[in-house]
Amino acid sequence: MSETTLGTDIIIGVDTHKLTHAAVAISALGARLGSLTIPANSRGYQALQAWARSLGVIRAFGIEGTSSYGAGLSRFLCEHNQPVFEVNHPNRHLRRQKGKDDTLNAEGAARSVLAGQATAAPKPSTSAVEMIRHLKVARDTALKAKSQAIQTLKAIIVSAPAVLREQLDSISGKMTLLRHLAALRPGPLTSTTASAKACLRAIARRWLTLDEEIKTHDAHLEQLTSQLAPELVRAHGMGAGTAAEMLLLVGDNRERIHSEAAMAKLCGVCPIPASSGKTSRHRLNRGGNRQANAALYRVVIVRMRAHQPTLDYIKRRTAEGKSKPEIIRCLKHFIAREIFGYLCRPSSAQSSPAGP
Repeated sequence: MSETTLGTDIIIGVDTHKLTHAAVAISALGARLGSLTIPANSRGYQALQAWARSLGVIRAFGIEGTSSYGAGLSRFLCEHNQPVFEVNHPNRHLRRQKGKDDTLNAEGAARSVLAGQATAAPKPSTSAVEMIRHLKVARDTALKAKSQAIQTLKAIIVSAPAVLREQLDSISGKMTLLRHLAALRPGPLTSTTASAKACLRAIARRWLTLDEEIKTHDAHLEQLTSQLAPELVRAHGMGAGTAAEMLLLVGDNRERIHSEAAMAKLCGVCPIPASSGKTSRHRLNRGGNRQANAALYRVVIVRMRAHQPTLDYIKRRTAEGKSKPEIIRCLKHFIAREIFGYLCRPSSAQSSPAGP
């Protein structure tokens, strides 16, 4: 460490991995000052902070993967009042040109902060929104397994021995059928009928267990979302599922979303300019959070059935010559603005929801 580096502003870039993190420090003028590799644990985080302080005044940390491998380091630095910015993965074009290793990625993260390209604060993962994320992960995986189970049941019944298939086809009602299958007694496995019954019983019991698990997760999610965003949960067509998705999108530090336009861009519902020369046009936005985008679509479909302001808007836009897909895209944008009002606008400035 030279005396010329002391007292200067420095930026630390970190490339995160499961077991180790690689860090590179650069000065405010872009000069590389040094590198360090630490274990991904609390002792390593303390060593990184001490090393950074020894080089100068810390301006910021730029960290890749603040929601995955870098979550622990990000939490540690935020708890010690260090400025942290979330850095996207390196540009693939530059990676092909300059190659790839951990220190190069870490240096790239630091230079992204220096250039002003990385400006997003990481989402904190120590509060109620993180609880919602955990529950939603469990619910979504259980729902996927439940769908696979019912599809498998139908396939097994179709190919089951004729006598068993005819017996099951005579049962009406999905829940009645599932409970009947769960109560089957296959007996000794000496025939295909017995093995089919054993298979059907196991899958039916799995489906019923998953169904109870999902109901438990739904109850917990409804409780948490009602506490964090009661107006959003009560809005027409929203509910706990949409509220959970949007709370995960904005995080606990809702000041990250500074405008309705930023919210629309995060959800992937703002049009992208695609003009060239004398041609002025826009194209669909395929970016943004696709889960949030899908949640907005579901809200639109619900409102198109029984929400009178939405029905009036559809009628007016249809008379103007807009197609149904175009109207749905407009409605998704309106609903994103409405959700911004519920979640991100200060309560003192709350106004009536934007939109049709």
